[in-house]
Amino acid sequence: MAQVTHDRYGSDVLATDWRAPRRGRAVEAPAELGAVVEEVTTDWCGEIVAVDRDLDTLTLEDRRGKRRTFPLGPGFLLDGRPVILVPPVRGGAPARPTRTASGSVAVRGAKARVARASRIFVEGRHDAELVEKVWGDDLRIEGVVVEYLDGVDDLAEHLRDFGPGPDRKVGVLVDHLVPGSKESRIAHAVATSPVGRHVLIVGHPFIDVWAAVKPDRLGLTRWPDVPRSIEWKRGVCQHLGWPHRDQADIARAWQHILGRVSSYNDLDPALLGRVEELIDFVTVSAG
Repeated sequence: MAQVTHDRYGSDVLATDWRAPRRGRAVEAPAELGAVVEEVTTDWCGEIVAVDRDLDTLTLEDRRGKRRTFPLGPGFLLDGRPVILVPPVRGGAPARPTRTASGSVAVRGAKARVARASRIFVEGRHDAELVEKVWGDDLRIEGVVVEYLDGVDDLAEHLRDFGPGPDRKVGVLVDHLVPGSKESRIAHAVATSPVGRHVLIVGHPFIDVWAAVKPDRLGLTRWPDVPRSIEWKRGVCQHLGWPHRDQADIARAWQHILGRVSSYNDLDPALLGRVEELIDFVTVSAG
């Protein structure tokens, strides 16, 4: 009987590593700023613009300027090969980001400008810290100082002390600036006062600046509804099961929220435009 030389079932699968992925096994690679990678589960492709060692995350910016944050680790392609992204090794001169946290083009080597006479006022410490985290680089280049007022009830008095003028403009960011609110009445009174043309008051619709942070950054679908009888921040902490006994607990809750913000992409657009408007107002044609 003639010998059969052709194996209709092909070669022995055990003769090779049949478990090996088609593109090769993933290897560790540093998440270097400026590298372009693809996240495989979402097909999101972009430049690495930020790496947060504390949160073990990286932020990618796509070709349209949109940003998205992912956990460091496996699940990425670099030059078409699977990689496990890890924080870059410290030491030497770090790669410089091409954008600031606000999305502006980063100016390399720029020194902080001498502070202008003009100012931006915000209601409280948390507002000031959020503005600093996202717009701090821009504000230093423009020489704009942000001050917090501990509420807007005494805004008129603060403005009298400051003395706004053509070269001493004041931009004011107000929480919960909606028709019929106390804040809207204060804003109207200032706008119609003798210094009104040198003061710009803008606001966002949120009852507190905490709610300007996108809730999904904290694993929420929406911010909790808090009854009017309960102070909003404490009500939020209570709803989420966070400590809320005293101001120290509230401060720790805010630091947790602020830690989830790495760029403008983590904030609601209702806040973004208002801050940019204030920066333009106090810098254009200012001393």
